[in-house]
Amino acid sequence: MRVPILKQGGYLIASIQSALSDYELLQLRDDLSAQVGRFRSRGVIVDVTVLDVMDSFAVRTLRAIAQIGHMRGAETVIVGIQPEVAFAMVQLGLALGDVETALDLEEGLALLDLRTKRGESHVTES
Repeated sequence: MRVPILKQGGYLIASIQSALSDYELLQLRDDLSAQVGRFRSRGVIVDVTVLDVMDSFAVRTLRAIAQIGHMRGAETVIVGIQPEVAFAMVQLGLALGDVETALDLEEGLALLDLRTKRGESHVTES
């Protein structure tokens, strides 16, 4: 099952709907990489809210998605990491490195706005 990827302005939003196999994670990586170029996206959000566990392969793949996106000119934000998942990741030494994270989709979009300078008018108005 492919992860749906929505285009929202200059951003892509991939919302994971269920636990993914290793193959599906690699498919998501490849799909996002291709779509960043196709749509000239400046930002990518990967929503992992529904995941109640992330193994080392999933964490490495999310890091790779962010690194590939960065090389293609897009910032990446991972949103929705559940408290139990974050705790387990820390206990197991699984780190996302310098990949940006946010509490939810709204905060992720705001962070991308700041990072890509698209939201300057919104930031100064607040």
